[in-house]
Amino acid sequence: MDFQGKAVIVTGGASGMGEATAREFARAGAHITIVDRNEARARQVAAEIGAQVRVGDVSESAFCDRVVADTLAQHGRLDVLVNAAGIIVRASGEETSDEQWQRVMAVNVSGTFFMCRAAIRAMKPQGRGAIVNFGSIWGDLGAAGVAAYCASKGAVHNLTRALALEHAKDGLRINAVCPGEVNTPMLQSERKEPVTPELLQRLAETVPMGRLADPAEIAQVVLFLASDKASYMTGSLVLVDAGYAAR
Repeated sequence: MDFQGKAVIVTGGASGMGEATAREFARAGAHITIVDRNEARARQVAAEIGAQVRVGDVSESAFCDRVVADTLAQHGRLDVLVNAAGIIVRASGEETSDEQWQRVMAVNVSGTFFMCRAAIRAMKPQGRGAIVNFGSIWGDLGAAGVAAYCASKGAVHNLTRALALEHAKDGLRINAVCPGEVNTPMLQSERKEPVTPELLQRLAETVPMGRLADPAEIAQVVLFLASDKASYMTGSLVLVDAGYAAR
């Protein structure tokens, strides 16, 4: 999976699976643009892998347009977009506030849409391009206590399918990776009890393989979906969940 000289945008690239994805693309020779709100962390990762940084909020459509325009100005093309930016609220539907609901939808759904729309407008004239969105096993299975997150990832799944069908004959491939339990800052965020090795072990025991994924294991699948190795794949939702959804 050689991305030598390819222009790649990774949203949420400052931490977790987004960071792992940016690092894997950099190892494969790509020119990376990390998009994130956490400027300090984004610049640290970028310095380590030789990436560019765009600091801002993907829920703002004008910012997403600028990110793509900047990439085109610098590299003359956009080859890959990875939408890894996302947030979670650990609350039941009843407990979720209007503000929490709107923010999760703004980042996870609108942010993914705005970045896809901007990227498609750039890729379509090229006749070539790949987009990989981050869905989740919870986008199809559902889970108690994360209602807004489940709804948002379900929307990402169907957005991925719809855009893939719209652009199947334009040379664009649009797929989604759907991770299970991955050891990331998001997995550990907003817990009602301290995050201890014992808590992480209990989470791991819910997985058929008996362990949490390393972010790099998800990143490798992202690279595959973005590569020519996946040339006959579009509109696919690829589970990477150690068998969680197979039960």
